[in-house]
Amino acid sequence: MIDEDGYRLNVGIIVFNDAGQLLWAKRRFGHDAWQFPQGGIREGETAVAAMYRELEEELGLKPEAVAIVAESKEWHCYDLPLRFLRKNTPRLCIGQRQRWFLLKMNVGDEQVELCQSPRPEFKDWCWVAYWHPVEGVIDFKKQVYHDVLTEFESYMS
Repeated sequence: MIDEDGYRLNVGIIVFNDAGQLLWAKRRFGHDAWQFPQGGIREGETAVAAMYRELEEELGLKPEAVAIVAESKEWHCYDLPLRFLRKNTPRLCIGQRQRWFLLKMNVGDEQVELCQSPRPEFKDWCWVAYWHPVEGVIDFKKQVYHDVLTEFESYMS
């Protein structure tokens, strides 16, 4: 769903374990491209419903596998670089407007299954230190990652 400003409404998902590490996923396409799971919000879908749907599609985790610890207070936006704009679509999407969720994983690592959808988003994953994603994500997402991790940091102690 694209809003009136041209942003695709989206959810971002940060999963952490008992050691305070974050789940970091490697995209199936793109040279060494890593990110947090994320995905679009469908027409008539709430952000929470979209988060649970994306969690299962991308990581194979059911709602009972996690606990919602926090939801971002605001929507966070990033613009797509020109080379990523899809100009042949009915409505031009200039970037993402995201609601972020911090989730505590309550099951073992073996429950993460990346091939739950016909077109899996990720091909690998690992646990990383809390601030690692800010440096490891593609440049145009760095500010959003920094802002969201700053907002959620107090929940990690």
